[in-house]
Amino acid sequence: MEKGTLVEFRRQGDASSLWQQRVGLLERPEGKKNWVVVDAKGQSHTIHPRQMTYVVEGESYESKQLTEFFAAVESVYDPDSLEVAWELLVEDREATTPSDLAMLLFSDQEPPFCFAAHRLLSEDKLYFKKKGDSYEPRSATQVEELKHQIEKQVQRLQEQEAFQASLRKAVAGEVVDWQSCDRIHLQALEKFAILGDSASSRADAIEILSALNRHGSPEAAFQLLVDLKLWDPHENLFLRRSQISTEFAAQVQTAVADRLEHMPPDPDPTRTDLTHLKVYTIDDEGTREIDDGLSFETLGNGQQRLWIHIADPSRWIMLGDELDQEAKRRSTTIYLPTGMIPMFPAELSTGPMSLVQGETCCSLSFGVTLTELGEIDTYEICPSHIRPTYRLTYDDVDEMLDLAVQAEPELLSLAHWSKCRQDWRRQQGAININLPESSIKVNGEQVQIEVLNDSEARTLVAEMMILAGEVAANYGETHNLPLPFRGQPQPELPPEEELDQLPSEWVRACAIRGCMTRSEVGTTPTRHASLGLESYCQVTSPIRRYADLLAHFQIKAHLRGDPLPFSDVELSPLIISVTTTAQEATLIERQTNRYWCLEYLRQHADDIWQAEVLRWLREHENLALVLLEDLGVELAVRLDFPVVLGDRLEVKVSSVDPRLDRIRLKAYASSTETSLPSSQ
Repeated sequence: MEKGTLVEFRRQGDASSLWQQRVGLLERPEGKKNWVVVDAKGQSHTIHPRQMTYVVEGESYESKQLTEFFAAVESVYDPDSLEVAWELLVEDREATTPSDLAMLLFSDQEPPFCFAAHRLLSEDKLYFKKKGDSYEPRSATQVEELKHQIEKQVQRLQEQEAFQASLRKAVAGEVVDWQSCDRIHLQALEKFAILGDSASSRADAIEILSALNRHGSPEAAFQLLVDLKLWDPHENLFLRRSQISTEFAAQVQTAVADRLEHMPPDPDPTRTDLTHLKVYTIDDEGTREIDDGLSFETLGNGQQRLWIHIADPSRWIMLGDELDQEAKRRSTTIYLPTGMIPMFPAELSTGPMSLVQGETCCSLSFGVTLTELGEIDTYEICPSHIRPTYRLTYDDVDEMLDLAVQAEPELLSLAHWSKCRQDWRRQQGAININLPESSIKVNGEQVQIEVLNDSEARTLVAEMMILAGEVAANYGETHNLPLPFRGQPQPELPPEEELDQLPSEWVRACAIRGCMTRSEVGTTPTRHASLGLESYCQVTSPIRRYADLLAHFQIKAHLRGDPLPFSDVELSPLIISVTTTAQEATLIERQTNRYWCLEYLRQHADDIWQAEVLRWLREHENLALVLLEDLGVELAVRLDFPVVLGDRLEVKVSSVDPRLDRIRLKAYASSTETSLPSSQ
């Protein structure tokens, strides 16, 4: 190569797409191998021969000739002409070079024409593939596939530009009609907001946020979705992370409609007629799935019998059908402050499956007689027909019991026997943890927290449900039935004298709770320590707990004399699966309740709350767990003054962020009670 040779070159990190900026004249050698090149703008570059991508051979040029050279190149440069050349060469798979292509296309091999051919080949991504110093034509199939990919890429870019335009309009408050192709971009934002940096769509979401000059964080993605009015400011991320659907699929809804129109044959056609009994259903006011009712009966011999009637959804579904599979997949109804997510579609769960007042309903009824002390004397279990008489709330029943309404002697008798049962279970070692619980309800932005204090009505219902669970377990144990038995290992509790020294009932209850072991579910009966029962099986909520429904299927089949639907081997893994899913749902409920509790406290940041110190979390750091008495809520607080367990405090929100699950409380000594030991 000599001075004046025209070369195309590649610079380090060169991102320029203007080919004229990558062409220059060799000026002089630089060292042993390098050359100094002067481009069309007169700028000098030192390059290695490896950086030269094309050398114009046969002539030397001066800088003043470059304009004329570039004009000659542009006069024949036509990318569409490359397809013509490809069609001529592809059949014989004939390779070509820039000089060959110049002759084929322009019938001339002068330097400008050869350079134009080089440009066509080097910039082509479709028809030819470089191999050594020549270019081979791609096959027709390969070209067709590449065209398809290019078209898809162009379409994606167009859709992305349209999405960005819609995004800017929506952020500005304009109404946007989102297209189906926008969904993939919106899902990228959703996944990033839900899963954070572990989201597979992280890069796409950050690109979208960056286009709007927003920070590339999950929190920013969340806020953008809120700004777009696609998400609520209180969107439940716990629920979204679980992938639990709040709606039922179309095929499930179709199955519901079919079931309502075509009732399947009753697997228990000889149900016991108990419609003569007065039946009380007792629930919270907002309860829609009515799954239990209570009756009291005096027998001919003067003996008194209690009846616990449990809704019988197995009348409406069949094992393995669409509705059963969906219930098994969900495993439980989820109760959230914003509403419930039912295990069965509401058209069934709140309708024909429920024990509806005044209607003849299918039930699995547990009739029980007790000894004077409250122990089970005799029992029977039967599929039945009942007709619920009263739908009552806990407040209704508390008032009726408080007034000892003589017009409802059955209710008074049920309350009497529930107390006997409670006393008997305590004698059997039942452990009562009496700490306040709260119910959180949300309506729009309004959050309400109600403390669920112990009441006679709640005790009545709880004892009757526990009684039904004991009867079911006894029946399963007697007949060697595999059922979802629930047990709890015996905890190691502090000695009574040590508990008695604790300053308050709540502190004692908290100490006992800290010793409790986790309950377990299996196919063989085992003692349930906290209930004080030798065996126990939950059967009282088959509309909202799939494990209870499994117990119904097993017990009813045995009562009919049919083969059991599940053997021990078949039931065990099913119980594990259902229990695991139900535990995940419970975690979502707790997380959601925690969020709305913090939101309530955020809305009442100026309020002062009475609290009691329950236990130390890290005493060396003065970090304690306190109970906000008016809310039934337990929170951690770092104290800057001495306290002992049971002390009363006043606490106020210092800072709170429900979305980040952060709250800081400031504690003060109670103005109504000294919070310091007398020695201090």
